[in-house]
Amino acid sequence: MAFNSTVFQKEKIVLGGTEEWIVRGGRHLFPLLPKAFAGIRQIGVIGWSSQGPAQAQNLRESLAGSGIRVKVGLRADSHSIPNVEKAGFTEANGTRGDMYDVIAGSDLVLLLISDAAQADNYDRIMAAIRPGATLGLSHGFLVAYVKSSGKAFRNDINIVGVCPKGMGPSVRRLYEQGRDINGAGINCSFAVHQDIDGKATDQALAWAIGLGSPCTFETTLEFEYKSDIFGERGILLGAVHGICESLYRWFRSHGRQQDDAFLDSARSITGAISRQISAAGLLGTYEALDEGGRQLFKKAYCACYGPAADILTEIYEEVESGNEIRSVVSAAHRLNRFPMSEIASTEMWQVGRSLRSNRQSEIDPLTAGVYVATMMAQVDILRAKGHPYSEIVNESIIEAIDSLNPYMDFKDVAYMVDNCSTTARLGARKWAPRFDYAMTQSVLPVMETSREQNEALFQRFLDSDVHQALSVCLALRPPVSIAVLS
Repeated sequence: MAFNSTVFQKEKIVLGGTEEWIVRGGRHLFPLLPKAFAGIRQIGVIGWSSQGPAQAQNLRESLAGSGIRVKVGLRADSHSIPNVEKAGFTEANGTRGDMYDVIAGSDLVLLLISDAAQADNYDRIMAAIRPGATLGLSHGFLVAYVKSSGKAFRNDINIVGVCPKGMGPSVRRLYEQGRDINGAGINCSFAVHQDIDGKATDQALAWAIGLGSPCTFETTLEFEYKSDIFGERGILLGAVHGICESLYRWFRSHGRQQDDAFLDSARSITGAISRQISAAGLLGTYEALDEGGRQLFKKAYCACYGPAADILTEIYEEVESGNEIRSVVSAAHRLNRFPMSEIASTEMWQVGRSLRSNRQSEIDPLTAGVYVATMMAQVDILRAKGHPYSEIVNESIIEAIDSLNPYMDFKDVAYMVDNCSTTARLGARKWAPRFDYAMTQSVLPVMETSREQNEALFQRFLDSDVHQALSVCLALRPPVSIAVLS
C-alpha cells in the first residue's frame, strides 16, 4: 500500500522484505494540523468510554489556538456527563451537547461509542451526519457490521479510521508524558475507507498526529477489524487469560507455592517476558536463557504452537465470516438480563492481589515458550491472510507488551479482562476457556514426556522474518515507556 499526503512527509520502511510507508509524528507537527484539517470547524467526539476521554482531550490540546473546536456528544441520560464536565467539556462553554446534535454539527465525527451501540444506532447516525463531512472510526467494527448485515455506507461522506495501538488510558498517559518529551504517544494505524473530496488521507493523518502518535502506518478498516477483534480473542486478552489459568494450576500441581505459581505464570508474562520482548524481541527472549532454559522453552514452544494455531485459525475464520460480529451484537443485547460477572474470583487472581512474596517476576522458560508460540501462531495466521507487517507487529506484539501488559502487570490480567471494551470482554470470556482447555489437555501433558520435538517448526521460528520486522517497529515506538498510574 502507498498513500499520498499534501501536508505531511512520508517515509519508506522495509518489513520482512516488503515496503511500507509511515508518517512520523511529534509536537513540532501540531502547527500543520489546521492545514490538514482545512474546512473543518468542529470535531465531534461521540462517546466517553475508553478512547473518548483520551482523544477529546489530546485533540483539544493539540489544536489549541487553531479555531477548531472539539465538542463531546453524549446521550442526554449518559452517566459520563459529570466526568466530561470535570474534563472541561461543558454545555456552558459550547463543548458538550446531545449526541445527535453534535454529529449533525460536526465536520469530522469521531464515533467512539461501543460497538453494539454503533450497530444499534447505525441508521440514525448515518441520517445525522451532514453531507461532505467525515466519519472517523477508531475500530473497524462498524465496517464489519455493515458488511455482515447487508447495509451500505452513504456515498456523500468521507470515512476514515485512526486506530491507536493501545487502550484509551495509554493514549492519554503517553500524550501527557509527551509534553516534556517530544514524540511520546501511542502508535496508530490509519485507513481511508471512502474519500469523496481528496481530503480524507490528510484528515486521518492529522487526527493521528493530534492524538500524539509517534508513528502512523497504513492499513484498511477491513484488515483492522479482523486483526483487532481476532487479536483481542487471541494473544491480547483471551489467550493470555486461558494460558495463565492453566499454567498456574500446572505449577501448583508440581509443588510450587501459590505466590511462586502466580509469579511464574501470569506475572512472568506481564512483567519479565514482556520487558524482554520489548527490549530484545521474540528471538532475544529465547537467546537470553541459559542452555537448560532454552531446551525447556523449545519444548514448550513446539508443544504449544499447533494447538494455539488451531484455535486461532478458528477465531480468525469466525471473525472473517461475520459470525463473531453477529455474536457480539447478540450478546450485548442479552447483557441486561445476563450481565457479565468478574473473572477475578479464582484462586490465582486472589493470590496475585495479596502476594506475600517480595520476589520480582522472572522469565520462566516454559511460560515464555508457551506465550511466544501463541504469539507467533497469531503472527503467522495474519501474515498468511495478507495483513501488512506493520499492523501485525504493532497490533499483535507491541500493543501487548508495551500497552496492555504493563497495565496487567500493575493490576492483573483479570482486571484488564474485566475493564476492557464490551466487545473485547465478551470475546475474552468466550475464547479463554478454549485456550485453557487446549493447554491442559494437549500442551502441558507433553511437558511430562520425552517426546521428540518438531525441529522444522522451531527452525521456522528461528528464521522467521518477523524478527526483522519487529526490530524495525520497536525502533519506531515512543521514546519513553508508559508510566502506569492507578
